[in-house]
Amino acid sequence: MKADVHPDYHQVVFVDSTTGYKLLTGSTRTSNETIEFEGAEYPMIRVEVTSDSHPFYTGKQKFTTADGAVDKFNKKYGLS
Repeated sequence: MKADVHPDYHQVVFVDSTTGYKLLTGSTRTSNETIEFEGAEYPMIRVEVTSDSHPFYTGKQKFTTADGAVDKFNKKYGLS
């Protein structure tokens, strides 16, 4: 394996901007901001959406009902 080819992989904390949820994971991204998490200091990266705030995972997703072609035809011609 070639030396100095791969980026630096280190621990970072991703913070959800809307809920404040924190997730410690490994990443190649860096940040000038730091945060203390579980007794240690890590680089902090703010994100807009995580599983804590995403509508699919929170159960607050809105489903729009779209009529299919058959339903539209039946409605149009009064068929049941």
